[in-house]
Amino acid sequence: MRINDHPILGRAKRGRLVKFALDGKKMTGFEGEPIAAALMAQGRKSFGTYGKRGTPRGLFCAVGKCTDCVMTVDGLPGVRTCITPLKAGMHIETQKGLGEWKLKKKRK
Repeated sequence: MRINDHPILGRAKRGRLVKFALDGKKMTGFEGEPIAAALMAQGRKSFGTYGKRGTPRGLFCAVGKCTDCVMTVDGLPGVRTCITPLKAGMHIETQKGLGEWKLKKKRK
């Protein structure tokens, strides 16, 4: 579900429809919209789990101040998905606790 016509912000301006992957599953969203918005539009409510408790984390502040929406994006853990724009070809993963670095090393 997406908000198409907001009473204050007006009509939504969207980029082109792009493909991305969530935990290896192919998905689509609008380029430039926050990653969290693309995920929530497809029914995703949990973005990861808290480290010690293992309980789910979801969207809380939606303005980049907290860390409840953090996920691993293109190998980088701790990305705030509520303020990070979606780009074609992104690889997004559910993050457990603080996550772990999965960046590929560049060969010389």
